[in-house]
Amino acid sequence: MKSGRRLAFDYGQVRIGVAASDLSGLIASPIATLQATHPKLNEEITSLISEYEPIYLVVGEPRHLSGSSNPSLEAAHRFAEFLRTLTPVPVYLVDERMSTVSAARTLRGAGVNAKQSKNRIDAMAAVAILESALERERIAGHLE
Repeated sequence: MKSGRRLAFDYGQVRIGVAASDLSGLIASPIATLQATHPKLNEEITSLISEYEPIYLVVGEPRHLSGSSNPSLEAAHRFAEFLRTLTPVPVYLVDERMSTVSAARTLRGAGVNAKQSKNRIDAMAAVAILESALERERIAGHLE
């Protein structure tokens, strides 16, 4: 695997979870939960990109369990296009089915109740998305 950090985004119309990998691409960690309607969202994202210097970005594709499309999927695609206007770093879309469920289960297992986890669950969902991307990269050698 290529050395370098990767950033993942779990896009939601209210909150956007963000996760980053280590330089080796082995470990994904939650780093932020951004407010999707914040007037300086582009500056916040640009700052994260500058700080982490990722080799690529990943946006979760929220599909129904059947794989069919929905309005959230279209919003995630628009968000990926928005990211492409902020940076020349490649932006990939990764299936995120079950990422929020997985994040909630992880937090519950760590003893964090639902009220406490509300702001952390999006960042943990971004971790699940990034872990999926890292696994695909390990297996195939790339995300494309």
